[in-house]
Amino acid sequence: MKLAEMRESLKDFWGEFKKEKTGVFGLILFAIFMFIVIFEPFLLPFEDANTRWRDISYWQDWPKSSPPAWTNWFTSDKKAVTEQLTEFKENSQDLGAMVMKEFTFDYDYQFDDAPNDIIIHGNASGQPIVVVNIIRPDGTDLEVYQSTYNAGERPKDIRISVDNSSRDIIYNFAKKFETPEDLSKVKPGLIKTTNGIFAKAESGILRNPVALKGDYQIKITAILRSKADNMETPYIVLPGKVSGVLGTDSQKRDIWTGVLAGVKWALLIGILTAIVSVAIGVIYGVISAYLGGWKDALMQRVFEIFVSVPLLPVLIVLSAVFEPSIWTMVLMMALFFWTGSVKTVRSMAMQIKEETFIEASKALGASNFRIIFKHMVPILIPYSFSSIALFIPGAVVYEATISLLGLGDSQIVTWGQILSDALHSGAVLNGLWWWVVPPGLAIAFMGMAFAFIGFSMDKILHPKLRTR
Repeated sequence: MKLAEMRESLKDFWGEFKKEKTGVFGLILFAIFMFIVIFEPFLLPFEDANTRWRDISYWQDWPKSSPPAWTNWFTSDKKAVTEQLTEFKENSQDLGAMVMKEFTFDYDYQFDDAPNDIIIHGNASGQPIVVVNIIRPDGTDLEVYQSTYNAGERPKDIRISVDNSSRDIIYNFAKKFETPEDLSKVKPGLIKTTNGIFAKAESGILRNPVALKGDYQIKITAILRSKADNMETPYIVLPGKVSGVLGTDSQKRDIWTGVLAGVKWALLIGILTAIVSVAIGVIYGVISAYLGGWKDALMQRVFEIFVSVPLLPVLIVLSAVFEPSIWTMVLMMALFFWTGSVKTVRSMAMQIKEETFIEASKALGASNFRIIFKHMVPILIPYSFSSIALFIPGAVVYEATISLLGLGDSQIVTWGQILSDALHSGAVLNGLWWWVVPPGLAIAFMGMAFAFIGFSMDKILHPKLRTR
């Protein structure tokens, strides 16, 4: 019977809740956040970002401070988009004393501004001779790299940067198309290597390159001279001028990945802090109201002391004293957030304790503990749900504030940490808006979702708040 009544109550509640448009909108936002958390492994462009967010080597192939790729829609000159090429055609030839492996990648270049670099990776062992050729749309076969790579006995990742390794080669190729007057003004060490690779064979290729669009082939040849030599599973990264959904920061990290990874921590911090705070506040308020007299007065004085303490400065001091951790942060916030529901709970509990069933319980010899936790607290559970929803935005904002000041948990990826890095790197002064706006909007939408849900629940559970 109780289960049937609960189902009927939930049905009635949903019937009222769906009439609140703001509440439904907040619920949709919450559903989106939960979808991101559940399917995060499939949504993250970089699967190891959670554990290697501050590992510089993990992001070394990507462009620095590049705008989002979609900004190309608003410019006439299309900048090269960061790409990773993983599909290739493999050809192997046995030449008797040696084996030659060829890996050919296709790259469709349709931009006005060349990539920053061509970075080649491969799993190699022994001492293979690695040769890299780029076949341009005009038929030019340009050898940009050749070297013997000492990889050792165990397979390991090799990394070849064409921009760093092939400046002289590209300069000697491109200078054939320069006039002596222009060539005298160009220093080989200062040119952008990829400008020569992706430019038409016309005068001014170094100073004013004109894009040679079309299909390029990047061919990696591994010459294996012994059984110990090997190379396999190569891939190529072309860091462009624009990158990803939300661009990159000054440490080459993908902002979109950071924003997605921060959703679960925002929900965890917000929900956990709110649940602990409301649970403490409800129990404290009920006990204070039930006991009454001098005990109630004493508990209210303790409550007033906590309310009068300025929260943010205390959190800053405690975060500086203790080792930054998500768990200590939740504990510190719960230590002060519990006061938010005490006054309302106490006034409601004062009315409940005068009810007939409470008097009957006392007459039957029920203990204070049983009356409080068996009869009074359960009545206040609906109010607790709305309070939890309203407490979450505050917890998320406080975490972001603490992290923004550099006192957050650096072992996790939170929106506050992203904003903190942006602040210390001068993102606003340098015009890197894509580093600041997305995490800021994420915090705003998270707060908006739970505020809308909380306000709607308040209207339903407290009819006096209804405006219609």
